[in-house]
This record gives sequence, C-alpha cells and structure tokens, in this order.
Amino acid sequence: MGEYPTATWRLLLSTPADGATNMAMDEATLHAVAAGRASPTLRFYAWEPPCLSLGRAQKASDVNLNGLETAGFDLVRRPTGGKAILHIDELTYSVVAPETEPRVAGGILESYRRLSAGLISGLEKLGMTGIVADQRAKNRRLEGPVCFEVPSDYEITIKGKKLVGSAQMRAQGAVLQHGALPLHGDIARICPLLDARPNLARVRARATTVEAALGKRITWDEAATALAEGFAQALNLRLEPGSLTEEELAQEERLRKQKYTTQAWTRRV
Repeated sequence: MGEYPTATWRLLLSTPADGATNMAMDEATLHAVAAGRASPTLRFYAWEPPCLSLGRAQKASDVNLNGLETAGFDLVRRPTGGKAILHIDELTYSVVAPETEPRVAGGILESYRRLSAGLISGLEKLGMTGIVADQRAKNRRLEGPVCFEVPSDYEITIKGKKLVGSAQMRAQGAVLQHGALPLHGDIARICPLLDARPNLARVRARATTVEAALGKRITWDEAATALAEGFAQALNLRLEPGSLTEEELAQEERLRKQKYTTQAWTRRV
C-alpha cells in the first residue's frame, strides 16, 4: 500500500503451546514493544492442547467445565475482549505495534480495518475470492457466548460467513490485536463446551473454515506463509524472522505463572 512508508517488523513463527503460554507471550511482546525494546511484531502460532479462550469480560460460568475436561482441552482468559473461541485446527495471528505506528493508528475499528488489509491479502494468496471486510454488523441484538456466532463490525467474511475472529487491546501506548483463522474441522465443536449449549446449526450457518471456503485443506505452514506475504504486501512491510528476547521470555514466564494459569484471572468474571 502506497500510503505507508516501508517499515521493518519482526516475524515470529511460534511452536505450538498451551493457552496460558500463548496469551503470556502476546502480552510479554506488548510490554516489550511498548517500552521500545522490541520491534513491531507479527506472530503466528497454534495451540497444544486445543484450548477454549474466553474474552476478558466474559463470564467464566459460560464454560461447561465437565465437557472441557472430558475433551482434554485447556481453558484460558484472553487479555482482549470478545466471546469464546475454541482454538483447534487453526492458525492464530497477533500484531503488536506502538499506537504511533500508522498501520494501527486511529481508533479500534479504524486500526482493525487497516490490519484487515493484510489478512485479506493473505487469504487471497490462498486462492479465496469474494472476501468482505467493510460492512457493519447487521444484527446487533444477536447475543451469544461464541465468537464465531456473534456478528461484529468489519469482520472478515466469505459468502456471508465469518472466517476470522479478532480482538484488540491497548496498553502503555501499544496495540495488541490477535485473531483466529479456523483451517478445517467442524466450526461448531465449541458448542458442547459451553453451558448454554449454543445451536450447532446456527453456528455452522454463520461461520466457516478455510477448507470449507476453498474446497481443499490448507496446512498451518501454508497459511502462515500466505498471511505473512499478505501483510508484507498490503502494509508495505519487510518482515524479518526473529525470536523473543531474553527479557520477553522472562516476562512471558512471569505472566504465565502469576496471571494466565491462575484462577484469580481465569475466573475473574
């Protein structure tokens, strides 16, 4: 995009990790970038074991704990808002940058729309067509505990179905946005893990996966490569592969132990 001067961001391709580690890593990166001790960062990651994540203000009582335990899945609360997501068979992205970075400048919706350009470019490189990301939610009264069931402004959809679920937070003069791209599998697998037992048919009607949209399965590596290329092209970025600094690793470990694995955080609402 000609509107942005060329910038260099760090690219992180993380090994699969549990939910607490992934959230601690995102927040540790936020602290480092905010303090000017790390470059703006684009990270791609996966979850092992699969994990149900709750939005920052979502009620913990939404979760069917017995169902989650039976499935052998993790539970974590995100530092960002939104509704529940089952992180399984997906690629997750996170972007961390100072608020002064033009690609995240402005309010939450404006910055979300800017970053969506990178996501859309990457999805198009996978062969998708007909992606929409510039519409307001049509049914604001629809409520539910599932992220991919509830409409949001400027969500990325294809053929009327939600494809990417994203959320954002701002702290210390920096922005963290992360989001889930389901690659394959039943998008409604989350339903038995929630106490309200959301309607499976409605979730399937409102959301989709990359495989369902393309008619073929895409691997995590293929998706990560395409999205990295999409962000670089759409946002005029040079992406330099890197790793977490020693400071970030230490902060991640502290956040994991003192926050994301604790009941005080997970059951805070």
